[in-house]
Amino acid sequence: MNTRRTFLTSLAGLAATSGHGLTPSLMNDAFQIIQKQIKDGTLESAVLHVRRKQDTFQQAFGKAANADAIFLLASITKTMTATAVMVLAERGELQITDPAMKFIPEFSEGARKEITIEHLLTHTSGLPDQLEDNAALRARHAPLAEFVQGAIRTPLLFAPGTKFHYQSMGILLAAEIVERITKNPLPDFLAKEVFTPLDMKHSALGLGRFKIADTIRCQTEHAAPESGAGDPKAASWDWNSPYWRNLAAPWGGAHGSAGDVARFLDSFLHFSGKVLRPETVRLMLQNHSEGLGARRGIGFALGPEGFGKGCSDRSFGHSGSTGTLAWADPATDTTCVILTSLPSRISADTILHPVSDVVARSR
Repeated sequence: MNTRRTFLTSLAGLAATSGHGLTPSLMNDAFQIIQKQIKDGTLESAVLHVRRKQDTFQQAFGKAANADAIFLLASITKTMTATAVMVLAERGELQITDPAMKFIPEFSEGARKEITIEHLLTHTSGLPDQLEDNAALRARHAPLAEFVQGAIRTPLLFAPGTKFHYQSMGILLAAEIVERITKNPLPDFLAKEVFTPLDMKHSALGLGRFKIADTIRCQTEHAAPESGAGDPKAASWDWNSPYWRNLAAPWGGAHGSAGDVARFLDSFLHFSGKVLRPETVRLMLQNHSEGLGARRGIGFALGPEGFGKGCSDRSFGHSGSTGTLAWADPATDTTCVILTSLPSRISADTILHPVSDVVARSR
Protein backbone atom coordinates (compact mmCIF):
# COMPACT_ATOMS: atom_id res chain seq x y z
CA MET A 1 0.00 0.00 0.00
CA ASN A 2 1.33 3.44 -0.90
CA THR A 3 1.55 5.84 2.00
CA ARG A 4 1.70 9.56 1.39
CA ARG A 5 3.99 11.39 3.77
CA THR A 6 3.05 14.99 4.45
CA PHE A 7 5.43 17.32 6.22
CA LEU A 8 3.86 20.48 7.65
CA THR A 9 7.25 21.92 8.31
CA SER A 10 8.85 24.72 10.20
CA LEU A 11 12.07 26.19 8.92
CA ALA A 12 13.86 25.11 12.06
CA GLY A 13 12.64 21.52 11.77
CA LEU A 14 13.59 20.76 8.21
CA ALA A 15 16.82 18.98 9.04
CA ALA A 16 14.95 16.30 10.96
CA THR A 17 13.42 14.78 7.83
CA SER A 18 15.42 12.89 5.26
CA GLY A 19 15.51 9.98 2.88
CA HIS A 20 13.22 11.10 0.07
CA GLY A 21 13.48 12.97 -3.24
CA LEU A 22 12.51 16.32 -1.79
CA THR A 23 15.30 16.62 0.74
CA PRO A 24 15.14 18.97 3.72
CA SER A 25 18.18 20.80 2.33
CA LEU A 26 16.44 21.34 -0.98
CA MET A 27 13.21 22.54 0.58
CA ASN A 28 15.13 24.79 2.92
CA ASP A 29 16.63 26.50 -0.14
CA ALA A 30 13.13 27.11 -1.49
CA PHE A 31 11.79 28.23 1.87
CA GLN A 32 14.64 30.68 2.40
CA ILE A 33 13.87 32.44 -0.88
CA ILE A 34 10.38 33.19 0.39
CA GLN A 35 11.41 33.85 3.97
CA LYS A 36 13.92 36.48 2.84
CA GLN A 37 11.14 38.43 1.12
CA ILE A 38 9.05 38.21 4.28
CA LYS A 39 11.89 39.47 6.47
CA ASP A 40 12.67 42.29 4.05
CA GLY A 41 9.06 43.45 4.28
CA THR A 42 8.56 43.00 0.55
CA LEU A 43 6.16 40.07 0.89
CA GLU A 44 3.25 39.84 3.31
CA SER A 45 1.94 36.30 2.84
CA ALA A 46 2.70 33.08 1.01
CA VAL A 47 2.11 29.35 1.04
CA LEU A 48 4.31 26.80 -0.69
CA HIS A 49 3.03 23.31 -1.46
CA VAL A 50 5.34 20.80 -3.13
CA ARG A 51 4.62 17.14 -3.74
CA ARG A 52 6.90 14.59 -5.32
CA LYS A 53 5.61 11.04 -5.48
CA GLN A 54 4.63 10.10 -1.91
CA ASP A 55 6.22 13.10 -0.19
CA THR A 56 4.54 16.45 0.36
CA PHE A 57 5.94 19.60 1.93
CA GLN A 58 3.76 22.55 2.91
CA GLN A 59 4.73 25.80 4.55
CA ALA A 60 2.86 29.00 5.34
CA PHE A 61 4.75 32.29 5.55
CA GLY A 62 4.07 35.73 6.98
CA LYS A 63 0.42 36.58 7.56
CA ALA A 64 -0.80 33.28 6.13
CA ALA A 65 -2.00 31.55 9.29
CA ASN A 66 -1.60 28.03 7.92
CA ALA A 67 -1.17 26.01 4.74
CA ASP A 68 -4.93 26.20 4.07
CA ALA A 69 -4.85 29.98 3.67
CA ILE A 70 -7.08 31.13 0.82
CA PHE A 71 -5.61 33.31 -1.93
CA LEU A 72 -7.07 35.07 -4.96
CA LEU A 73 -5.72 32.76 -7.66
CA ALA A 74 -5.99 35.15 -10.63
CA SER A 75 -5.39 33.44 -13.99
CA ILE A 76 -5.02 29.96 -12.53
CA THR A 77 -8.81 30.32 -12.71
CA LYS A 78 -8.60 29.87 -16.49
CA THR A 79 -7.64 26.21 -16.07
CA MET A 80 -10.76 25.63 -13.98
CA THR A 81 -13.05 27.36 -16.46
CA ALA A 82 -11.55 25.27 -19.26
CA THR A 83 -12.21 22.15 -17.20
CA ALA A 84 -15.87 23.11 -16.91
CA VAL A 85 -16.05 23.36 -20.70
CA MET A 86 -14.50 19.93 -21.10
CA VAL A 87 -16.95 18.38 -18.64
CA LEU A 88 -19.68 19.45 -21.07
CA ALA A 89 -17.66 18.14 -24.00
CA GLU A 90 -17.54 14.70 -22.38
CA ARG A 91 -21.30 14.79 -21.99
CA GLY A 92 -21.78 15.55 -25.67
CA GLU A 93 -23.15 19.03 -24.99
CA LEU A 94 -20.48 20.62 -27.16
CA GLN A 95 -17.35 19.96 -29.18
CA ILE A 96 -14.32 22.22 -28.97
CA THR A 97 -14.42 22.52 -32.76
CA ASP A 98 -17.92 24.02 -32.56
CA PRO A 99 -18.15 27.69 -33.55
CA ALA A 100 -18.81 29.88 -30.53
CA MET A 101 -21.77 31.40 -32.37
CA LYS A 102 -23.58 28.05 -32.10
CA PHE A 103 -24.14 28.88 -28.43
CA ILE A 104 -23.83 32.68 -28.60
CA PRO A 105 -25.75 33.52 -31.80
CA GLU A 106 -25.10 37.25 -31.47
CA PHE A 107 -21.36 36.53 -31.70
CA SER A 108 -21.50 36.15 -35.47
CA GLU A 109 -20.46 39.41 -37.09
CA GLY A 110 -17.61 39.18 -39.60
CA ALA A 111 -14.76 36.86 -38.62
CA ARG A 112 -16.40 36.10 -35.28
CA LYS A 113 -18.36 33.33 -36.97
CA GLU A 114 -15.03 31.54 -37.52
CA ILE A 115 -14.07 31.51 -33.83
CA THR A 116 -14.33 28.07 -32.26
CA ILE A 117 -14.47 27.09 -28.61
CA GLU A 118 -10.93 25.79 -29.03
CA HIS A 119 -9.80 29.26 -30.14
CA LEU A 120 -11.41 30.76 -27.02
CA LEU A 121 -9.54 28.35 -24.75
CA THR A 122 -6.12 28.60 -26.42
CA HIS A 123 -5.71 32.38 -26.79
CA THR A 124 -5.98 32.21 -30.58
CA SER A 125 -9.42 33.76 -31.07
CA GLY A 126 -8.31 37.29 -31.91
CA LEU A 127 -10.09 38.72 -28.86
CA PRO A 128 -8.16 41.10 -26.58
CA ASP A 129 -6.97 40.28 -23.09
CA GLN A 130 -9.06 43.02 -21.51
CA LEU A 131 -11.74 45.30 -22.92
CA GLU A 132 -10.81 48.85 -23.83
CA ASP A 133 -13.21 50.15 -21.18
CA ASN A 134 -12.13 47.56 -18.59
CA ALA A 135 -11.23 50.13 -15.92
CA ALA A 136 -14.44 52.08 -16.47
CA LEU A 137 -16.54 48.92 -16.17
CA ARG A 138 -14.86 47.95 -12.94
CA ALA A 139 -14.99 51.48 -11.55
CA ARG A 140 -18.79 51.51 -11.84
CA HIS A 141 -19.06 47.94 -10.56
CA ALA A 142 -20.50 46.58 -13.79
CA PRO A 143 -21.93 43.06 -13.58
CA LEU A 144 -20.21 40.27 -15.46
CA ALA A 145 -22.97 40.35 -18.09
CA GLU A 146 -21.70 43.74 -19.26
CA PHE A 147 -18.22 42.31 -19.77
CA VAL A 148 -19.78 39.52 -21.82
CA GLN A 149 -21.60 42.00 -24.04
CA GLY A 150 -18.39 43.99 -24.42
CA ALA A 151 -16.47 40.86 -25.44
CA ILE A 152 -19.12 40.00 -28.00
CA ARG A 153 -18.86 43.45 -29.61
CA THR A 154 -15.15 44.25 -29.25
CA PRO A 155 -13.06 44.37 -32.46
CA LEU A 156 -10.86 41.36 -33.16
CA LEU A 157 -7.11 41.92 -33.13
CA PHE A 158 -6.40 39.32 -35.83
CA ALA A 159 -8.05 36.57 -37.84
CA PRO A 160 -9.03 33.61 -35.64
CA GLY A 161 -6.44 30.86 -35.44
CA THR A 162 -3.63 32.85 -37.06
CA LYS A 163 -1.81 34.12 -33.96
CA PHE A 164 -1.35 33.55 -30.25
CA HIS A 165 -2.28 36.52 -28.08
CA TYR A 166 -2.94 36.01 -24.39
CA GLN A 167 -6.52 37.00 -23.73
CA SER A 168 -9.01 36.79 -20.90
CA MET A 169 -12.05 37.68 -22.98
CA GLY A 170 -11.97 34.36 -24.81
CA ILE A 171 -12.15 32.57 -21.47
CA LEU A 172 -15.07 34.81 -20.52
CA LEU A 173 -17.02 33.77 -23.61
CA ALA A 174 -16.17 30.11 -23.00
CA ALA A 175 -17.67 30.52 -19.54
CA GLU A 176 -20.72 32.17 -21.07
CA ILE A 177 -21.19 29.09 -23.24
CA VAL A 178 -21.11 26.86 -20.14
CA GLU A 179 -23.77 28.99 -18.48
CA ARG A 180 -26.01 29.07 -21.55
CA ILE A 181 -25.85 25.30 -21.93
CA THR A 182 -26.31 24.42 -18.25
CA LYS A 183 -28.55 27.37 -17.35
CA ASN A 184 -26.56 27.56 -14.12
CA PRO A 185 -23.98 30.07 -12.87
CA LEU A 186 -20.43 28.91 -13.48
CA PRO A 187 -19.51 29.18 -9.76
CA ASP A 188 -22.23 26.65 -8.94
CA PHE A 189 -21.23 24.36 -11.80
CA LEU A 190 -17.58 24.37 -10.75
CA ALA A 191 -18.47 23.74 -7.11
CA LYS A 192 -20.55 20.70 -8.02
CA GLU A 193 -18.57 19.23 -10.91
CA VAL A 194 -14.95 20.08 -10.03
CA PHE A 195 -14.32 21.33 -6.50
CA THR A 196 -16.50 18.81 -4.65
CA PRO A 197 -15.28 15.68 -6.50
CA LEU A 198 -11.68 16.75 -5.88
CA ASP A 199 -12.28 17.59 -2.20
CA MET A 200 -11.25 21.21 -2.80
CA LYS A 201 -12.80 22.49 0.43
CA HIS A 202 -11.10 25.87 0.37
CA SER A 203 -11.97 26.88 -3.19
CA ALA A 204 -14.68 28.89 -4.94
CA LEU A 205 -15.17 30.95 -8.07
CA GLY A 206 -15.87 34.29 -6.47
CA LEU A 207 -16.08 34.18 -2.70
CA GLY A 208 -18.75 31.50 -2.49
CA ARG A 209 -19.35 30.70 1.18
CA PHE A 210 -16.21 32.55 2.25
CA LYS A 211 -15.79 36.13 3.44
CA ILE A 212 -13.03 38.51 2.40
CA ALA A 213 -11.72 38.26 5.96
CA ASP A 214 -11.17 34.53 5.34
CA THR A 215 -8.76 35.30 2.50
CA ILE A 216 -5.28 36.73 2.06
CA ARG A 217 -4.99 40.40 1.13
CA CYS A 218 -3.35 41.16 -2.22
CA GLN A 219 -0.60 43.77 -2.09
CA THR A 220 -2.45 45.99 -4.54
CA GLU A 221 0.08 48.79 -4.21
CA HIS A 222 2.04 46.68 -6.70
CA ALA A 223 -0.98 45.58 -8.74
CA ALA A 224 -1.15 45.05 -12.47
CA PRO A 225 -2.70 47.83 -14.58
CA GLU A 226 -5.98 45.96 -14.95
CA SER A 227 -6.38 46.15 -11.19
CA GLY A 228 -5.57 49.81 -10.79
CA ALA A 229 -1.75 49.63 -10.67
CA GLY A 230 -1.77 50.69 -7.03
CA ASP A 231 -3.84 53.84 -7.58
CA PRO A 232 -5.80 54.55 -4.35
CA LYS A 233 -8.69 55.71 -6.53
CA ALA A 234 -9.09 52.09 -7.63
CA ALA A 235 -9.68 50.82 -4.10
CA SER A 236 -13.40 50.26 -4.72
CA TRP A 237 -12.73 47.85 -7.61
CA ASP A 238 -9.21 46.50 -7.19
CA TRP A 239 -8.31 42.91 -6.29
CA ASN A 240 -9.18 43.41 -2.61
CA SER A 241 -12.54 45.07 -3.15
CA PRO A 242 -15.82 43.30 -2.36
CA TYR A 243 -16.81 44.02 -5.95
CA TRP A 244 -13.92 42.11 -7.48
CA ARG A 245 -13.83 39.31 -4.93
CA ASN A 246 -17.53 38.59 -5.56
CA LEU A 247 -17.59 39.15 -9.33
CA ALA A 248 -16.48 35.57 -10.06
CA ALA A 249 -14.57 36.53 -13.18
CA PRO A 250 -14.01 33.23 -15.00
CA TRP A 251 -10.61 34.40 -16.18
CA GLY A 252 -9.22 35.39 -12.78
CA GLY A 253 -11.71 35.42 -9.91
CA ALA A 254 -11.27 32.04 -8.23
CA HIS A 255 -10.10 31.68 -4.64
CA GLY A 256 -8.31 28.65 -3.31
CA SER A 257 -5.64 27.17 -1.08
CA ALA A 258 -2.32 25.79 -2.27
CA GLY A 259 -3.38 22.29 -1.32
CA ASP A 260 -6.58 22.60 -3.33
CA VAL A 261 -4.73 23.81 -6.41
CA ALA A 262 -2.35 20.86 -6.00
CA ARG A 263 -5.30 18.45 -5.85
CA PHE A 264 -6.65 19.99 -9.03
CA LEU A 265 -3.32 19.59 -10.86
CA ASP A 266 -2.82 16.08 -9.50
CA SER A 267 -6.16 15.03 -10.98
CA PHE A 268 -4.65 15.79 -14.40
CA LEU A 269 -1.21 14.45 -13.59
CA HIS A 270 -2.52 11.10 -12.35
CA PHE A 271 -5.60 10.78 -14.59
CA SER A 272 -7.76 10.37 -11.50
CA GLY A 273 -11.01 10.20 -13.47
CA LYS A 274 -12.83 12.07 -10.71
CA VAL A 275 -13.71 14.94 -13.06
CA LEU A 276 -12.49 14.08 -16.57
CA ARG A 277 -11.65 10.89 -18.42
CA PRO A 278 -7.96 10.22 -19.23
CA GLU A 279 -8.47 10.79 -22.95
CA THR A 280 -9.95 14.22 -22.23
CA VAL A 281 -7.01 15.11 -20.01
CA ARG A 282 -4.58 14.05 -22.73
CA LEU A 283 -6.41 16.26 -25.22
CA MET A 284 -6.23 19.24 -22.87
CA LEU A 285 -2.50 18.78 -22.35
CA GLN A 286 -1.62 18.60 -26.05
CA ASN A 287 -0.15 21.65 -27.76
CA HIS A 288 -3.05 23.35 -29.53
CA SER A 289 -1.07 26.37 -30.75
CA GLU A 290 1.64 24.66 -32.80
CA GLY A 291 3.49 27.13 -35.03
CA LEU A 292 2.02 30.21 -33.34
CA GLY A 293 4.95 30.96 -31.03
CA ALA A 294 3.51 29.48 -27.86
CA ARG A 295 2.79 26.11 -26.28
CA ARG A 296 -0.79 26.06 -25.06
CA GLY A 297 -3.14 23.30 -24.15
CA ILE A 298 -6.84 23.67 -23.45
CA GLY A 299 -6.74 26.17 -20.60
CA PHE A 300 -3.18 25.26 -19.59
CA ALA A 301 0.23 26.68 -20.36
CA LEU A 302 2.64 23.93 -21.39
CA GLY A 303 6.24 23.81 -20.21
CA PRO A 304 8.98 24.01 -19.75
CA GLU A 305 9.03 27.78 -20.32
CA GLY A 306 7.38 29.68 -17.50
CA PHE A 307 7.83 26.97 -14.91
CA GLY A 308 11.03 25.81 -13.25
CA LYS A 309 14.35 25.40 -15.03
CA GLY A 310 14.62 21.64 -15.19
CA CYS A 311 10.94 21.01 -15.86
CA SER A 312 10.27 18.69 -18.77
CA ASP A 313 8.38 19.67 -21.91
CA ARG A 314 5.51 17.57 -20.53
CA SER A 315 4.98 19.96 -17.64
CA PHE A 316 1.80 22.02 -17.48
CA GLY A 317 0.20 24.64 -15.26
CA HIS A 318 -0.56 28.34 -15.07
CA SER A 319 0.46 31.56 -13.37
CA GLY A 320 -1.62 34.42 -11.99
CA SER A 321 -0.99 38.15 -11.84
CA THR A 322 -1.82 38.33 -8.13
CA GLY A 323 1.44 36.45 -7.48
CA THR A 324 0.63 32.80 -8.04
CA LEU A 325 2.22 29.94 -9.95
CA ALA A 326 1.20 26.29 -10.14
CA TRP A 327 2.68 23.52 -12.26
CA ALA A 328 2.98 19.76 -12.49
CA ASP A 329 5.57 17.62 -14.24
CA PRO A 330 4.79 14.01 -15.21
CA ALA A 331 8.49 13.32 -15.75
CA THR A 332 9.19 13.52 -12.03
CA ASP A 333 5.66 13.15 -10.61
CA THR A 334 6.02 16.60 -9.07
CA THR A 335 3.43 19.24 -8.27
CA CYS A 336 4.49 22.72 -7.16
CA VAL A 337 2.09 25.45 -6.04
CA ILE A 338 3.32 28.85 -4.90
CA LEU A 339 0.67 31.31 -3.75
CA THR A 340 1.77 34.78 -2.65
CA SER A 341 0.22 38.15 -1.91
CA LEU A 342 2.82 39.99 -4.02
CA PRO A 343 1.74 40.63 -7.64
CA SER A 344 3.72 38.69 -10.20
CA ARG A 345 5.09 41.80 -11.87
CA ILE A 346 7.47 41.73 -8.87
CA SER A 347 7.24 38.21 -7.42
CA ALA A 348 7.79 36.38 -10.72
CA ASP A 349 11.51 37.14 -10.74
CA THR A 350 12.08 37.28 -6.99
CA ILE A 351 9.97 34.38 -5.70
CA LEU A 352 7.89 32.37 -8.15
CA HIS A 353 10.53 31.43 -10.70
CA PRO A 354 13.45 31.08 -8.26
CA VAL A 355 11.45 28.74 -6.02
CA SER A 356 10.24 26.77 -9.04
CA ASP A 357 13.82 26.47 -10.27
CA VAL A 358 14.90 24.96 -6.95
CA VAL A 359 12.07 22.43 -6.98
CA ALA A 360 12.40 21.54 -10.66
CA ARG A 361 16.13 20.96 -10.71
CA SER A 362 15.95 18.36 -7.94
CA ARG A 363 15.66 14.81 -9.24
